[in-house]
Amino acid sequence: MISFTIRQMEYFEALAQVGHFGRAAAQVGVTQPALSAQIAEMEQRLQCRLFERGGRHVRLTESGRQLQPRIEKLLNDLRDLGSVAQRGRSAMHGQFRLGIIPTVAPYLLPRLLPELRAHYPGLQVELREAITGTLKEETVSGRLDGFVAALPIEHPRLMWEEVFTDRFLLAVPKDDPAFASPPVQTESPALERLMLLEDGHCMREQALAVCGKVRPVAMANYSATSLTTLLHMVAHGHGVTLIPEIAANADKAVSDLKVVPFAEPAPMRRICLVWRVNSSRQDECRMLAEIVRGITGSRRAEKRHDQADPHAGEHQIAEREDRPAVPDAV
Repeated sequence: MISFTIRQMEYFEALAQVGHFGRAAAQVGVTQPALSAQIAEMEQRLQCRLFERGGRHVRLTESGRQLQPRIEKLLNDLRDLGSVAQRGRSAMHGQFRLGIIPTVAPYLLPRLLPELRAHYPGLQVELREAITGTLKEETVSGRLDGFVAALPIEHPRLMWEEVFTDRFLLAVPKDDPAFASPPVQTESPALERLMLLEDGHCMREQALAVCGKVRPVAMANYSATSLTTLLHMVAHGHGVTLIPEIAANADKAVSDLKVVPFAEPAPMRRICLVWRVNSSRQDECRMLAEIVRGITGSRRAEKRHDQADPHAGEHQIAEREDRPAVPDAV
């Protein structure tokens, strides 16, 4: 019978995720030769290659791809066992792996983390900032316990609770005459200067949905990986950009721009906390959702989306305000 050590499986998982021996070794806290030797030993035991080597990156072979989900399941089961043991005394204890999208992370975490430290000192939060598609994949596979993102979230193995709504505003150059008399209509020709985050970010599709009657032309010339970069570009007169209210309230670092509202009903996004159906940490995820609602001043949603329900795809949380929700693309 062929057997692997837990350490070898962890090395395999890290290398499969990052596709680079050096970065994988750094991720698991060993030297590159040590990681390479353990991978080579796995391949020797199996008598097949698990990774294609060459150039700056490595890729899984067909044998490696077949092995990957089994190794991830074994490691996730072991992590769940460890979490259960750590949490035996009380809830909100032990390591919690939390993902969060980039357009929420810088604005929610400075309020959330101190709250968790103050009330749950036995909880160690491990953070992962990434786009929604990546967070969904890593939560389904068990690499994350849950994540915070914008609705909709559609996956048969995931469920969610809404934690707050976030209105969209428009960031414009401080002295731009086109926005001297807000609020802004969503069909305003000035929105043709809209700049967007790059493909993969949910706010890109949200911005296009808000400005559905206008074709942005600035996006053909410029896109960015972060909202802060877009705000700096706006401040230097290169266009305008959408900004969620949570960011407008928290980030005052960029000068020479102003934030103006949209005409009512103002567009908004709905932020939720997501976790796996039947996860061993469901109760803690619901507690975490309640904590986020508390620090954002949001009321509890009337319904909870549960994909375990055969009609779950048809459910929508009841709107608390008469504003249109903006669809999330990822």
